[in-house]
Amino acid sequence: MAIVDLEDVKSHLGILDDADDSLISGKINAAQAWLESQLGYSIEDEYGGDSPVYYPADLVEAVRQMTAHMYENREATVVGLSITETPAAVADTIRNHRRYWGFPNGSE
Repeated sequence: MAIVDLEDVKSHLGILDDADDSLISGKINAAQAWLESQLGYSIEDEYGGDSPVYYPADLVEAVRQMTAHMYENREATVVGLSITETPAAVADTIRNHRRYWGFPNGSE
């Protein structure tokens, strides 16, 4: 189960209809799987368990941003566009939450 839901991502993307719901749901799962592969752990296993579950806002936003990127850019390359990362990009979020080998909880 993803840490963001379909309605949240559709709101983020400004999508009002249901035509791409299946596609967006797949992108949500892919975005979270990619993020977790970079982090080195499952977000739900790490932060879940409490009821209600509160995931770190920056990880939620990272999944939201990756989903939007995957939805808007459905191919591996983008031709003819100038793309710039925002200052609080997904890579910065990963760096702050990543598990480094030999250090529990990412600490040194």
